[in-house]
Amino acid sequence: MPRPKTFDERVALDAAIGEFADHGFEGTSAQMLSKAMGIGRQSMYDTYGDKWRLYLTALRHYTQASVGKQLADLKRPTRAIDGLRAHLSAFAEDAARAPSCLGLSATSEFGCLSLEVQEISRSAHIALSGALSERIRDGQAAGDIAADIDIEDATDFLIATLSSIKLAARGGAPETALRSVAAMALRALT
Repeated sequence: MPRPKTFDERVALDAAIGEFADHGFEGTSAQMLSKAMGIGRQSMYDTYGDKWRLYLTALRHYTQASVGKQLADLKRPTRAIDGLRAHLSAFAEDAARAPSCLGLSATSEFGCLSLEVQEISRSAHIALSGALSERIRDGQAAGDIAADIDIEDATDFLIATLSSIKLAARGGAPETALRSVAAMALRALT
């Protein structure tokens, strides 16, 4: 009869996310994961499967949480322009506080080489892009965003800006610089 788990799976998964975000899939060993997660290798494998399954679980969890927070920040204020401002500002602040990003790390490490990673990234991209496009459209209707800006182009620009903010944070950019990039992105829409 298997023994009951004596660890918090959520806490262990968050620790795995940190290791993978900092070191990538290839740079993270099973020993590093076991130590960071505070569990034995056998418990790790029994709970999450092999290292690849753990990585995909971590990436899926991280991506859902990250996009969920971004959508909440984006949709919280009533006016679209205020939602975009809140989203970009919170994103810059979050990036300064936690510069490692498992999503960016996964894209950098795997690009288009893993269909499983691509699917997780694609789902997140669809959700975030849709919400950004909606807010841009609403901002145009309210007269807060320039009417001649192409919504798809603006959405792609904001997605690229978010990636750039995370990359700059990873490179050690100060929060003031990250906030300036976010502010410039918003100004480009008006």
